[in-house]
Amino acid sequence: MSTETRPGRKTFQGVIVSDKMDKTRVVKVERQHKHRLYEKIIRTATKFHAHDEENTSKLGDIVEIMSTRPLSKLKRWRITRIIKSFEA
Repeated sequence: MSTETRPGRKTFQGVIVSDKMDKTRVVKVERQHKHRLYEKIIRTATKFHAHDEENTSKLGDIVEIMSTRPLSKLKRWRITRIIKSFEA
């Protein structure tokens, strides 16, 4: 399977917060946006279940995820690359 980004696919960067499942990682993606009325910067975090075929990523790694077809009940994302590995 190709790991290059395709046009029309959403990509995010996030931190792995759980690696307890086989071939599945939970990735926390934080984003900042401005409130429409008060114009205060708001930080929101979303957790995505992402597919990791080789189980190469570990807890704390910074990864890039890309949208894909539904792989299971919760998985609609896959890990395309590990940006930075976590050193304990």
